[in-house]
Amino acid sequence: MAELKIVSQTEDGTRLMRWFGRHFPSLSSAEFHKLCRGGQIRLNSSRVRGTEILRSGDAIRVPPTISGYTSDGPKKTESGDKFSLTDLEQLRKCIIHNDDDIVVFDKPAGLAVQGGTGIRKSIDKMAAALFPYAKISLVHRLDKETSGVLVVAKTQRAAQTLASEFQSKTAHKEYLALLNGGVKKKQGIIDNYMIKGQVFDSPTKAKKGDGGRPQRAITEYQVLATAGCVSWVLFKPKTGRTHQLRIHSALCLNAPIIGDDLYGRNKKMDAALKAMLTTNNLHLLAYRLTFRHPTSGKVVTFSARVPEFMKPVMKFLELQLP
Repeated sequence: MAELKIVSQTEDGTRLMRWFGRHFPSLSSAEFHKLCRGGQIRLNSSRVRGTEILRSGDAIRVPPTISGYTSDGPKKTESGDKFSLTDLEQLRKCIIHNDDDIVVFDKPAGLAVQGGTGIRKSIDKMAAALFPYAKISLVHRLDKETSGVLVVAKTQRAAQTLASEFQSKTAHKEYLALLNGGVKKKQGIIDNYMIKGQVFDSPTKAKKGDGGRPQRAITEYQVLATAGCVSWVLFKPKTGRTHQLRIHSALCLNAPIIGDDLYGRNKKMDAALKAMLTTNNLHLLAYRLTFRHPTSGKVVTFSARVPEFMKPVMKFLELQLP
């Protein structure tokens, strides 16, 4: 007996042929079009050609003859990334703003922004699946371990405009972090040079053989509160170097971000603090992002919610958002 499938909000805008490719990955294109010509596949009771664009709430008639082609596991894309419809739905729930030009995510910790070798899921590939007719482009990055606000362009024009904003530093980023340790100077600006996880006062002081080119890294910081062995810090990076806040916290403030196994592995953690932690996640949040909208020209600000794994420490120490 034929089955009716209702198109979800996540699949809105997908072509019928692509929808069947996701749900029945073993079904060949020739077999799919044969079923369409025979009237066995229908959309809202009407015959189809296979190129129809689906909308949320549409009813798809699925003939019983293709039940053996189904697969509930992750779907593999041409680039090798794997993600399921459940993954896409979870990412859709992370959207905090969406219009014709941009989509803004509250990125969860542990999700890569950009795909690559060995990366199963990434925002760029999943966003392209969520918005199949948009030209998805990354205009800035967050570490995989960092949670918080991430804006993605949906048109080439928006990508060029936003990329220019981030390069010219007219886009403003604010991060919140829980540090393992006290910070002596309660506010200031860290201004130095980085090479492969090391910091130097000037590019000339970089040791020969360190490799790479010294990159200037500037971070403005303010200690919002100190409670025992924990510092609650607001960061405003002026440059965007790889792991910049993590390196500045661990090597310049001598208080690594909680959960940073790369730069904070040698820093002992107070037993009471360790008991409060529910995960090993990096306690760094891209809290607020301000930029000029690429089309309207209006200055917009988007904020992320504090992730659940950071809340126990914040609640116990009565730490507040700025």
